[in-house]
Amino acid sequence: MPALFTTYAYYNSDKFHFYGEDMMKHMMAYRTLLDAGIPVCAGSDFTAGALAPLMGIQGMVTRKGWDGTVWGANQRISVDEALRVYTINGAHATFEEDNKGSITEGKLADFVMLGDDPHTISPEKIKDIKIEQTFTGGKSVYKA
Repeated sequence: MPALFTTYAYYNSDKFHFYGEDMMKHMMAYRTLLDAGIPVCAGSDFTAGALAPLMGIQGMVTRKGWDGTVWGANQRISVDEALRVYTINGAHATFEEDNKGSITEGKLADFVMLGDDPHTISPEKIKDIKIEQTFTGGKSVYKA
């Protein structure tokens, strides 16, 4: 199962001119893989980019870097698809879909409550959404 870098589109945009737009149309190819029915999950080349999932979601949705440049716009995916990449597909990649990846009765109940809805705010602001509360095993372990 492919685990492509998610935050690279935002974090390293100033380096993409070395690759060029033609190559960037094929890099971090979430749209191509999802359209082919391949359940891709989130990956990271940390420390080459931050590990922040919300920044990764923003990168997959916008393909826009910190410098405002868009690279490989043909590989953009929707917020719903990006959330699936991080949750259900991530659990599938580690053979844990029976107890992780979705909010379903009988699963571990590990989740976060966000301060904004990534579906309704500006896609360029997804990385700035505040984590209001974190639950592990159904119990609150962090509250802002």
